[in-house]
Amino acid sequence: MDAAITGLQEFLERGGPVLVVIMIATFVMWAFILERLVYFGLAEKGHSKRAVREWSAREDHKSWHAHAIRDQLISEVKQRNYQNVELIKTLVAIAPLLGLLGTVTGMVSVFDTMAILGSSDARAMSAGVSRATIPTMAGMVAALSGLLFSNQIERMAQHRTASLADDLELGL
Repeated sequence: MDAAITGLQEFLERGGPVLVVIMIATFVMWAFILERLVYFGLAEKGHSKRAVREWSAREDHKSWHAHAIRDQLISEVKQRNYQNVELIKTLVAIAPLLGLLGTVTGMVSVFDTMAILGSSDARAMSAGVSRATIPTMAGMVAALSGLLFSNQIERMAQHRTASLADDLELGL
């Protein structure tokens, strides 16, 4: 366990301060992804069933007022289904930008080393090159992993909302 923590600390030090920001953003993104997956696995069906029960309990399904209530029920479930989806997509989009920021800060470090030493000593520049490449890689990995799940979550939200709308339409 200590070796893993030590390895993580060394990796974060080699990647620079931007890598820590990427790590935090990735943890936040995955917390929201897991929250959405748990929601769709456990709670979403209950919300949809409640909306169907409320619609079925109404005697009037034809009037303008009834259609407004139906739209409200669909809207409430849709709002719950899409909760945090845009935040996840934003974090996915930010990850490669943070990686690019790490690249720029790492290259600044390389140029500082070159300016101070007055030469292009590869050993002296290796820390800066590491700071330039590791955040880029981490940002891309975070974005790709989040992209797969964010698209799946968005499709689930669309499908479940459309399914509820169809169920309420059939209840007419």
